[in-house]
Amino acid sequence: MGIMAKETGSLESAIAYAESICIKNGTKLTDNRRKIFEVVHAAGRPIGAYDIIDALSDSIPGAKPPTVYRALEFLLEIGLVHKIESLNAFMSCAHPGHTHAVQMLICDSCGLTSEINDQEINSNVVSLANTQDFEVDHAIFEIHGKCSRCQ
Repeated sequence: MGIMAKETGSLESAIAYAESICIKNGTKLTDNRRKIFEVVHAAGRPIGAYDIIDALSDSIPGAKPPTVYRALEFLLEIGLVHKIESLNAFMSCAHPGHTHAVQMLICDSCGLTSEINDQEINSNVVSLANTQDFEVDHAIFEIHGKCSRCQ
């Protein structure tokens, strides 16, 4: 079962966003972080850490899981990638730079994964959380089913 995703924004705009966030936060988009992001972005689908390591074999020989996971954690923090828990995989954010809750539509047959951002869903979740005296920091909803091609 191949996992695919709908197209995200351009690599150039995502890198520019990452660099601006790094300047603002006093951090750096190191060569390793950039290369790892480029692999995730180029995949165009959710990709696991070990697949990232395999893809880096030429550009970062001997890349180890801790290196990749640290870079992915950084990329998650600045909003360039999302972690899809149910797939234990990472996917490039379709809207870097926009603070938003995310809904992921994941086809269980072919793996097509699409990021959507429904403000009504986001508002409802925040409202419900507030009724429980709970403050939402971030939310990712993984919605599994079948895409139109697999129905």
